[in-house]
Amino acid sequence: MRNRAVAGTDPDRIPLSRARRVIAWQTAAAITVSLLVVGVLALIVVVHSQNAAATSLLRQTAATAEDVDDPPPGVWIFIQNADRRIDASEDVPTGLPDRDGFDQVRDGGGDVLSTIDGREGGYLALTSRRGSRTVQVVMSRHEQHDERERLLGALAVGELVGLLIAALSAGLLARRATAPLAEALSRQRQFVADASHELRTPLTQLHTRAQLLQMDLRAGAAVTEVTADVDHLVTGTRHLGEVVEDLLLSTQLTRRDDIRLPVDLKVVASDVIAEQAPRADDQHVALTLDPGIGAPTMVRGHQVALRRVLTALVDNALSHTPAGGHVSVVIGREHGMVTVVVRDDGAGFDPAQAQRLFARFARAGDDDHRRFGLGLALAREVIAGHGGTIDAWGQPGQGAAFTIRLPPAPEP
Repeated sequence: MRNRAVAGTDPDRIPLSRARRVIAWQTAAAITVSLLVVGVLALIVVVHSQNAAATSLLRQTAATAEDVDDPPPGVWIFIQNADRRIDASEDVPTGLPDRDGFDQVRDGGGDVLSTIDGREGGYLALTSRRGSRTVQVVMSRHEQHDERERLLGALAVGELVGLLIAALSAGLLARRATAPLAEALSRQRQFVADASHELRTPLTQLHTRAQLLQMDLRAGAAVTEVTADVDHLVTGTRHLGEVVEDLLLSTQLTRRDDIRLPVDLKVVASDVIAEQAPRADDQHVALTLDPGIGAPTMVRGHQVALRRVLTALVDNALSHTPAGGHVSVVIGREHGMVTVVVRDDGAGFDPAQAQRLFARFARAGDDDHRRFGLGLALAREVIAGHGGTIDAWGQPGQGAAFTIRLPPAPEP
């Protein structure tokens, strides 16, 4: 059996990795930009709120100030009298008051709101006229500056954490987003490999038989010889059709989710037996069906797929049973499951190879004569898709048995 996994993965790894990186970067960038915008908006709202609160405090203090004593914390009051003498609160920082503000109000201007440079945010000053006096209230912006610094620090930490979370989330999203693409590429590779492997032999045989038929016709062979060649050609086309059906079924098993209907396995098995009976007669092999009287035979699933499974198992049994042998299909019940056992008394196989038989293109041994192609591999996929199991038993020279177990259909 060929190992196609390694050879088939490399060509698709680069585009998939590139697609994942692009999706991850785009997602991470979108989340980061969103966090940044939210942070900027939060900062703008805080600054606007601070300015509004500071302006309100300055106006209220200027409107109620009778003297320069007992101003609110972080606020200083300056009163310029008619003689331009300025009274000031205690502990006035350097650079205060704002004399330009006094001049603008004295020259006939309205209230003047100004900023004064200083350490840790500077100062905000409001100068207004009150009768013969001009009042200036100055507020330190130190607390506002500290609050903004704390907010910026918190936003920076949040942005870093958000960036990390965005990167991890983007990576997961990218993998989930590209998973269907990876699965599609895997199916495509598998189909191409299956088709090239399975079609090569029947096509070669058809070509050879067609050439033999052509040679016989040109040589004027007897009708019996030509008829035999035509029969072989028809048999080859039937085998080719079965291979094509298996290939098409392999592409549908994992992507179809048809409505499952009640299926009577006894009816399906009877149809398969009737279809294979001529071949069994030609091989002088007894082919029988035990419908299991009283045993439940109804399951829910896809009748066509289950028919292909039984066909593959009976075909396999006939292929490995010599003339005079016996192939039986027995329907029964075991541990609450509907069972179908396809048994033959042919060549059998090594029990150690039981699981390997269900791999694509498996062989029962090293002699190249016990080749199973896609049939048993698809049988396991179909049965697993129906919630059941299939296993194989065999002994060299004692025959083989394949047992299907399916959950019964709910009773109406």
